[in-house]
Amino acid sequence: MKNTQNSIATIQVGRLKNLLRNMVDIYSPSGKEEEITAYIYKYLKKQHLKVIKQKVDKQRYNLILIPREYDEIDLCFIGHLDTVTAYDLEDYRFTENGDTISGLGTADMKGGCAAMIEAFTVLGEMGEPLPPVGLALVIDEEENNEGVRTLIDEYDFPWAVIGEPTNMIPCLNHYSYLEVFLRTRGKRAHSAMPEYGQNAIESMLKLLLKVVEYAKTASQKPVCNIRELSSFPEGFIVADICEAWLDLHLPPDSRIDTLKTELQQLIEDIEVEFPELNADLRFEDTYSGYQISQERPVVEKLRKVYEGLSLPWEYQDFRSHSDGNLLWSAGVNPIILGPGLLEAAHTPEEAVSFKQVLQAAEVYLQFVLSLTGGS
Repeated sequence: MKNTQNSIATIQVGRLKNLLRNMVDIYSPSGKEEEITAYIYKYLKKQHLKVIKQKVDKQRYNLILIPREYDEIDLCFIGHLDTVTAYDLEDYRFTENGDTISGLGTADMKGGCAAMIEAFTVLGEMGEPLPPVGLALVIDEEENNEGVRTLIDEYDFPWAVIGEPTNMIPCLNHYSYLEVFLRTRGKRAHSAMPEYGQNAIESMLKLLLKVVEYAKTASQKPVCNIRELSSFPEGFIVADICEAWLDLHLPPDSRIDTLKTELQQLIEDIEVEFPELNADLRFEDTYSGYQISQERPVVEKLRKVYEGLSLPWEYQDFRSHSDGNLLWSAGVNPIILGPGLLEAAHTPEEAVSFKQVLQAAEVYLQFVLSLTGGS
C-alpha cells in the first residue's frame, strides 16, 4: 500500500467539503432518513465501493460496506445519519464562515460520517483489496437505536469506532445511562378554586427539586437532566396528574443498580415528608457504561497514529448515551472518536471546524492502514 504521506495526500479536501455540504442540506431527523440514505448509497456506488442496504423496517435501511474477501472483520467504523428535529426548518442548512461549518448535524454527526466516507473512498482508490475493516452508516440513533440493533443482529466484530463529537479526543470510557419516569397524582378542581384540589404540578416540582439536589450531592455524581414535564388534563383546572422524564448519565465506574436503589429510597423519604405527593417511579431504558484499557493493542495502534500525525495523545470519558452502549452490551469494544464538540450538538448553534473534519478523515484512514500493517 502507499506510504503515509501519499495516503494522506489522496484525501480530497474539496470532495470532503462538498459531501458534508450535501449531507447537511438533506433534512434527516430520526424516522425520516430515506433521502439521505438514498443519497449516500448513490455516492458510495459512484466511488466504486460495494455497499449493501440492510433493511431496518419497511422503508428505512442501514448502509453497510464490508469487504467481500473476509468472512469476519476486525473493526467497524459506525456513524449515524439521523439528527434531532430542526430548531428552525427555515434555517438548518450548511453555512460556512471561515473554518466554521454550521448547520443541523454538522457535529452530531454528519461531520464524522463524511470523514469516514472520505477515508473509505481513499482506501478504494488505492487499487488494492480493502482491509478487514467495515463501515456502517446507521439510522435512528437519536430515537430508539434501531439501526445499530439491526447491525449487531447480523454482523459480528470485536472493535468499533463511532464518530460522535469528541473534539477528536478518543473516548475509551463511556458513561452509563438511565431513563427515569415520574408521576404525581392530585385532586382535580376548578382553576379559580385551587384550595379545593391538590395540584399534581406543585407536587412534581417538590419532587424534582429533591431529585436534582440528590444528583448534585450523590456519591456516584450522576448528570441529571429534566427532559420533559407535562400535566393532565388540559384546561381551566387544577391538574390531577403530572408526569416527568429524566435523563441520568453516570460515570463509567458507577453502578446503576445502586443508583436505582437510592432513587427508590429517596422517593419513599420524600413521601414521608410530603404525604400529598402520591408519586410513582419507573425505570425505563438502562444502558451500562464501560472502560477500555489503553494497553489494548488496538488502542496502542491508534495512539501511534496520533503520534505519526503529530497529534497530542490523551483520552477521556464520553458522557452521553450513544450506540456505543448497545455495542458494548453485544461484546464490541467501541472507541468514540469524531470531530466537533458534544456541547454544540442538539443546539441551534451547532457547528464544527472543517479542519477537524479533515483531521478526522486522516486519522480514520491511517488507523485502518495501521491495522493492516500498511503504514
